[in-house]
Amino acid sequence: MLLSVTVQAQRVNVMEEMIAMPQKSFGTDFPYSFDVPALTPSPKGYKPFYISHYARHGSRYYWTKDLYVDIDSMLTQAKRLGTLTEEGKKFHDAYMEAYPELMAGMGELTRVGWDQHQGIARTMYASFPEVFRKGGTVSAISSLSGRCVISMSAFCQALEQCNPKLDIYEQSSRFTLHGVVPTDGENPYKKSYPRKVLRLNPSSIARPAGVPSSEEVVARVFTSTQGLSKRASAIQSDLKNLYTSLPSIGHVGMMGNIMTDQEIVASWENSNFYAYQSFYGNQNDMIPIVEDILDRAKAVVEGESTDLASLRFGHDTCLGPLTILMGINGADTEISDASDVKLWYQNYQTGKAANIQFIFYRSKKNPEILVKCLLNGEEATLPLPGDGTPYYKWSDFYSYYRNLCDAAGK
Repeated sequence: MLLSVTVQAQRVNVMEEMIAMPQKSFGTDFPYSFDVPALTPSPKGYKPFYISHYARHGSRYYWTKDLYVDIDSMLTQAKRLGTLTEEGKKFHDAYMEAYPELMAGMGELTRVGWDQHQGIARTMYASFPEVFRKGGTVSAISSLSGRCVISMSAFCQALEQCNPKLDIYEQSSRFTLHGVVPTDGENPYKKSYPRKVLRLNPSSIARPAGVPSSEEVVARVFTSTQGLSKRASAIQSDLKNLYTSLPSIGHVGMMGNIMTDQEIVASWENSNFYAYQSFYGNQNDMIPIVEDILDRAKAVVEGESTDLASLRFGHDTCLGPLTILMGINGADTEISDASDVKLWYQNYQTGKAANIQFIFYRSKKNPEILVKCLLNGEEATLPLPGDGTPYYKWSDFYSYYRNLCDAAGK
């Protein structure tokens, strides 16, 4: 009965969040939000001394040029055929004006993404000044992708602006890929892990009211799809992918009334399920990241490393599975009904510049090290024993995740 009440409360909260901030329904395209609650004070005598972090790159242009090319082709062909609606004509003109920029920027970090990581770094410094105040060394690693490298640069630059005494070493190297993107083909230490299979039927997710059909959306742009290279469902998918990317590239409003935030909200549960399904299967591939978190933290705790923080900058294809593997906020829960996925995983938590932070605390009077987890700046739960949530014992943290890695790697 208590579980039922808790689950129902979670369901209400998730949907309320979506209504309050419709862009959360953009899922992994959701630009980072800095609206977070106050943090729980640390136990008496405990102060933070080390932070371990994993972040997705910030807002960027669409990751492949195919989307931009396909939309250009459809709009150009429709204009030639005279099959653009009035709304479609406005969209055509706005899109063609931005098209050279979109093609040149494909996959690149935008100023929005730069500002996100600068803001997160400054928030980290202000929230845990004890970690950085005296200065010291910080290590930062990134995937080989330019948008991740620049995200790392933005973050580290902001930290150094907060305290010039910090000595930050940044790496984008094959030598450190195991700790940030272990699946990269350039990773010399790449290993294969058993793939997880999600046995859930999405048919249990009811189609909510307010979700227009593909044909209805396409009809807002084209009077006919004759002569176009894609079916209505594929055209709608392209239009949605462009629409949800617009806040990240500074072109909100380009599509006029072709789509609305409320329509994306209405279809969110289904898109959230498929994001979870994709990330669920790849979770074991993130074992090297967990091992890197454990090894670097252990070295600091035992005095073998002087690093104040370990920073990692990668992709949603790592952050999403990592969240599930580590069971953050119950993301590792065994789910029996597809309609319950939204209670334990929300794809907007893996949006642009999304991040996990593990904050380590120690006391002069108590030898036990404590760890707290933040997911996008908010305190999160971990599948560990203890009634001191959000603070967990480092010994429990290390033992649980070391055993998890050992078991999953077999």
